[in-house]
Amino acid sequence: MFQPAHGVSLASIYEARKRIARQVARTPLIRSPMLSDRFAADIFLKLETSQPTGAFKLRGATNMIAALIERHGHDALARGVTTASTGNHGRAVAYAASRLGVPATICLSSLVSINKVVAIEALGATVRRVGQSQDEAFREVDRLVTEEGMTLIPPFDDPLIAAGQGTIGLELLEDQPDLDSVIVGLSGGGLLGGIGAAVKAIRPDIQLTGVSLSQGAAMWESLCAGCPVEVEEIESLGDSLGGGIGLDNRCTFALVREVMDAHYQVSEAAIANAMVDILETDKMLVEGAAAVGLAAIEEHGLAIEGRKVALILSGNGIGLETFDQARRLAGR
Repeated sequence: MFQPAHGVSLASIYEARKRIARQVARTPLIRSPMLSDRFAADIFLKLETSQPTGAFKLRGATNMIAALIERHGHDALARGVTTASTGNHGRAVAYAASRLGVPATICLSSLVSINKVVAIEALGATVRRVGQSQDEAFREVDRLVTEEGMTLIPPFDDPLIAAGQGTIGLELLEDQPDLDSVIVGLSGGGLLGGIGAAVKAIRPDIQLTGVSLSQGAAMWESLCAGCPVEVEEIESLGDSLGGGIGLDNRCTFALVREVMDAHYQVSEAAIANAMVDILETDKMLVEGAAAVGLAAIEEHGLAIEGRKVALILSGNGIGLETFDQARRLAGR
C-alpha cells in the first residue's frame, strides 16, 4: 500500500477530519455540464470557495492550531500564533485562531492584494506588511517566534497542515469514488501533497496532476533542480501560487515528488481565460490560483476525453478590479 512521506499518512488525515469537523465546511463537489460537454469528459468542481474564509487553507490551519492545543494545552499558545501568507492562509489562521481563542499576527509582503489584507484584519488578527516577497515576510515571522515567543503556523510545510488539506481527498473519493484524475494548483505543496496522500492511499491508480505558474514557480524549479531552490517572486493573477518553498523544506517537497504524476506550467493569458470561463460556465468568481486546473486543460490540451476529472477551485479571494484585469487579458 502507498505510504506517504514525513508523517502525512491516511490515518493522520482521518484524525485531521475529526479535529476540524466543527470549524471547517465539507465542501460540495459538483459536475459542470458546460465544461463536461466542451471536453467530452465528466468535469467536477470541488468548491473550496464555499469555506467560511473562501479558501481551502482553513483546513490545514485549523488542524494545526487545534492539534497544538490538544497536545500542549491552550496556555502554550498564549503569546499567539503567527505566519506569513499570500493571503488565504493568513485569513485561515486568523479565523481558526479567533474560533479557538488564540491571538494571531499575520505577516504579508507588499505584493499581497489589499482586499486580502482587509479580510484578515476584519477577522481580528494583527497584520504586518513586510518586504517584497513571502520569504522577506517570513523573516519577520522568525523574529516574532524567536523574540516574542509566538508559535509558527506554516502555510504548507508541516505534516499537520498537509493532513488538514488532505481531508479534501477523502471527500473527493466519498462523493465520486470512480474519479480518474485530480488536477490541483501547486505552489508550496501542502494542498497537492495532502490530497495526494489521501487519494493515493485509497486509489493508487488515480492520476494526480499539479499546475504551477509559468514564472516564479518555486516548486517547479526545485523539482527540476532536485532540491529546494529560491526563485524571484513575480506578480501574477495566480498570486496565491507565488512564494518560495523554503530551502529547509522538510515535508512537502518530498511528498509532492512522491505523489504527483504530472506537472504543467500555465501562462497568465491561460489563467485569465480560465477565470472568465468559470464565471461564464458555472457562474463562479474565483481567484487565479483556483482556475489553473482548467487553464492547464485548455493550454496544454490534456487528454481527458471520457474521463472523470476533479478540479480544485481552491479559493475566491479576488477583487473585481483583478477580475477586470483578467477579462481584458483574455480579450473577453
